[in-house]
Amino acid sequence: MTETVPSTSTGSTSTASTGAGAPARGRRTTGTRPPKARASSSKPAPSKTAPSKPTGSSPAAAATSPEAPVPPADAETLVGYYRQMLLIRRFEERAGRAYTEAKIGGYCHLNLGEEATVVGLMAALRPTDYLFTNYREHGYALSKGIDANRVMAELYGRSTGVSKGWGGSMHLFDAEARLLGGYGIVGGQLPLATGAALAVSYRGGDDVVMCHMGDGTAAIGAFHESLNIAGLWDLPVVFVVVNNGLGMGTTVENSSAEPELYRRGAAYRIESARVDGTDVIAVRDAARAAVERARTESKPYLLETLSPRLKGHSVVDPARYRSKEEKQALKAADPLARMALELEEAGVLSADERDRLDAEVTAEIDAAAAFADDSPEPDVSTLFDYTYATPVPGELRRLPADPVFGS
Repeated sequence: MTETVPSTSTGSTSTASTGAGAPARGRRTTGTRPPKARASSSKPAPSKTAPSKPTGSSPAAAATSPEAPVPPADAETLVGYYRQMLLIRRFEERAGRAYTEAKIGGYCHLNLGEEATVVGLMAALRPTDYLFTNYREHGYALSKGIDANRVMAELYGRSTGVSKGWGGSMHLFDAEARLLGGYGIVGGQLPLATGAALAVSYRGGDDVVMCHMGDGTAAIGAFHESLNIAGLWDLPVVFVVVNNGLGMGTTVENSSAEPELYRRGAAYRIESARVDGTDVIAVRDAARAAVERARTESKPYLLETLSPRLKGHSVVDPARYRSKEEKQALKAADPLARMALELEEAGVLSADERDRLDAEVTAEIDAAAAFADDSPEPDVSTLFDYTYATPVPGELRRLPADPVFGS
């Protein structure tokens, strides 16, 4: 059953959905639309109304634009989502352990606590859709269908990894899976994702580009430039801000004059929404609405998910900026534990079945770690093999120890 209630804010709605095949879970959504519909060839008139101040809505008041009701997930689908979330959790826990064992070098950022957002977003995409992410992308690679062995091997810097061992944790890339990179530079993926959407639009077809970023990225220039171009040229791209409440150790409220980041789409007349990122079904439904708009209308979309991370910014961050009470609240709101309880209460997944799934997933991750351990390191001669997609005349391939000029 779906009940739609007009919100007090202009142009937004609130929706609560429950279904027979899913555990009873409130999925409230609200969304904003551009102030005026426009044809792609016309220039929009400036809005004469001033933006409203944020109302201080809580993360539980999720938001998205519900164009059409989405059927609730069946039991098999729900268990599949839970298994995928569990796979990400066990993978990230093993990655954190491997980092402390010095098997993973460089930086390492984990999706712990964001599993529902990751799985929900990826469930909305087709295999042919493109994905650009930031450096917190392990779970996205797994949910895009990339084998855990290859992802773990890349973290270990081995030649069997998705980037041949040269990318590491922050630079996963698989053209076949259409994961076009994790990016270490904050916001570095936005102009590239926008360009990919332009290419899709130019060539025709109905592929969609999804560009994932953290909340801190919404304050940089590339964010605004990319949204402006996407809105101006009607590009099929969905920008997703995963708001975990902290840009490293600084809260969104202390770094952004408008902490409700989805509202920034209004500046470019891009439809936008906010959703509870701890609810995999709510995220999936919101992402589906955004992707469908991009696919069928070639219109960009800005989606914000509220997805607190359970740990620090990276593996080496002890998160001392969080109080004991905050840490306890995060643990109590763990989306994986919450979904497990809801599935059990709904009679969808018993405790014994859950334990069996956990053992199965843990064995898969153990095998991935063993595969990475046993894989060879890349030969130094391959360092420049993937710098360019096509040969470049005069390409410099000099190593640090090589002479500047030939003998």
